[in-house]
Amino acid sequence: KRTHTGERPFRCDVCGVGFTQNSGLHYHRTTHTAEKSFKCDVCSKHFTDYYILKKHIKEHANE
Repeated sequence: KRTHTGERPFRCDVCGVGFTQNSGLHYHRTTHTAEKSFKCDVCSKHFTDYYILKKHIKEHANE
């Protein structure tokens, strides 16, 4: 419902970005906390997000 109204009541206290759901805000907060818990087994680089790691791993396949 909020998606169509543009309402974004969940605000990041660091940068002010708004989200329609609390889960979106929770996910976003990891960009500010430097929690990089996903590690690439090929080059040992760490990522904050599983899907970013998966995209990164595909880049190794193209090398």
